[in-house]
Amino acid sequence: MKTPWHIWVVGIVSLFWHAGGAMDYIMSKTNNAAYLAQMTPEQLEFLETFPTWLTPFWAVAVWGAVLGSILILLRSRFAALTFVFAFLAMVVVTIHNVFLAENNALEMMNTVQLVFTAAIVIVAILMIFYARTQVALGRLR
Repeated sequence: MKTPWHIWVVGIVSLFWHAGGAMDYIMSKTNNAAYLAQMTPEQLEFLETFPTWLTPFWAVAVWGAVLGSILILLRSRFAALTFVFAFLAMVVVTIHNVFLAENNALEMMNTVQLVFTAAIVIVAILMIFYARTQVALGRLR
């Protein structure tokens, strides 16, 4: 079966989208001074007090999404499951950041950041549905 054009488009766009999350993870975890200089004092404090136990969930959310994008490009059915795991990890991080963190993440965000955060969740859900649909249609093997 010839690979439909949209698999390439979705895979490449998804990979670039998720690479942004990977860049944020790397810059934050390596304490990149130029990157951190763009943050408000509240955001820096939030990052500094980010619990160690939550870091693996953040890593799975970020790198799982990158891997899911690569798996789409490789036409692997495991893309769907990978996106599910990444999404579940993102849910854990989000629940912590919004409801359990001492510094509520929502209180630190401006409107653009809130919209972008919502877009991240929406894209994650859409990627799960897209990958599952392509598996069901036999386009991801």
